[in-house]
Amino acid sequence: MQGFAPLDYIVFTVYVAASVLIGVYFVKEQRTVKDYFLAGQTMNWFVVAISVIAALFSGISYLAAPTEVFKNDMTYAVTLLAFFVATPVTTVVFLPFFYRLKLYTAYEYFEKRFDGRLRYLASALFIIRVVFWLAAAIYAPALAVAEVTGMPLWFSVVVIGLLTTIYTTLGGMKAVIWTDVMQFFVLVGGQVLVAWIAISRVPGGWSETLRIADEGGKFNFLNLDWDLTVRVTFWSALIGGVFSNLVQMATDQVSVQRYLTAKSLREAQRSLWFKLAVTVPVVIVFYLMGAVLYAFYQAHPEALAAFGDKKPDRILPYFVINELPVGIPGVLIAAIFAATMSTVSSGINALSTATIMDFYRRNLKVEPEAERLLSLSKWLTLVYGLLATAAGFVVPLLGTLIEATNKIMGIFGGPLLGVFLLGLLTRRATSRGALLGGLVGSAALAYVVFATKVSFMWYAAFGTIATFALGYVFSLLEPAPARDKTDGLVWSPETMHHTLEDKAEVSAAD
Repeated sequence: MQGFAPLDYIVFTVYVAASVLIGVYFVKEQRTVKDYFLAGQTMNWFVVAISVIAALFSGISYLAAPTEVFKNDMTYAVTLLAFFVATPVTTVVFLPFFYRLKLYTAYEYFEKRFDGRLRYLASALFIIRVVFWLAAAIYAPALAVAEVTGMPLWFSVVVIGLLTTIYTTLGGMKAVIWTDVMQFFVLVGGQVLVAWIAISRVPGGWSETLRIADEGGKFNFLNLDWDLTVRVTFWSALIGGVFSNLVQMATDQVSVQRYLTAKSLREAQRSLWFKLAVTVPVVIVFYLMGAVLYAFYQAHPEALAAFGDKKPDRILPYFVINELPVGIPGVLIAAIFAATMSTVSSGINALSTATIMDFYRRNLKVEPEAERLLSLSKWLTLVYGLLATAAGFVVPLLGTLIEATNKIMGIFGGPLLGVFLLGLLTRRATSRGALLGGLVGSAALAYVVFATKVSFMWYAAFGTIATFALGYVFSLLEPAPARDKTDGLVWSPETMHHTLEDKAEVSAAD
């Protein structure tokens, strides 16, 4: 293995330094928590869309998508179709409420619709899930990069965690969004460059690459088996993907906080539709990369000899380090770090927002001074960043990267989505019913996860459906909420019509 050359280290260092300098640049613009958490609600739809995409495409996505096809086939890529369901649901059902209710966090909705207990529970579930998610997001790419570059693991973890924490703490949401934009283009450009080089080195070029990958079964995706224990099928990728995408797009503070930085609801909705248009080709490139790498190593089996028994998640950085000219690996490894830094910056900023708004500020009798609240927000961002970085050293991987993220998403996100839908879609749901539904639904999901062989692809769907059904049944055991308690808080065509009439030029509260 050739490892990192001095030029690669220079390129890598310049990129990371640029990310930190962006955070330093935006320090002067942080005067209130609205500036810090919502970028003053001054961001246009294009920037918001790119930022949302970058935040959800972590280093795990960058490594896991090619790995999934290299090791298995294209079946998991069917989750792309789920975006065509999750996007309109998020745009039409969820976003109008977030804007009309003038929210900072998605979980403030629970207090308005139900009570403070649900808000606490939802925000706590989010915090726990994101800490685990960030730990995996830091550790997995850091380990992969360390193994193939010769960088010490501690160095990779610290660079990702600590430097991201610095620029996020200093620059707030505006720094997060603009570094996301930069990192998105490095990330996508890196994948395209790798694909082009790999294809050019397969004798016969693109047509031979496709033929080899097809013969290897890499383009298979029509496994129509309904067996819930099969790892990935067409149905689990499609149906499970809808619920997993809704968890991320509609209930995750990491995404919701970005929507709320837009100037208006209409701008936020436009950003989501644009995100859909961009995500599809980008994700297709990610998955095709696995087929391209498979074809390359079938054409050059000797090049894979040194890979040995390393986990398949290392295959992309292995190719980058061993097959690309000096200097380019620095850019590509920077792209992997870029994807991870986007995720970490988004996560720790959202964790700080949830803690301040859902726990600290809610329990104050007197509104604190703006400077004090801003200072506390920055300290919390720093603490969460250090916590996620420390967790990155010890987090155990739950199978492959795709399995790990889906398990975390399903266990903590499924019940949360179930409670959201219970409140948004039914007037009959009560506070106690929703709370019991969330608790019992989580317990039922825990049984499925730890006591059955049901595939991880179904976890989010099962958690959502169980919570919704149980919450509704428990609600029927007590009187229905008064009509005036649910007006404007439950989705209906009338509510949507009213929102569109207003043009939703409503911003989050100052």
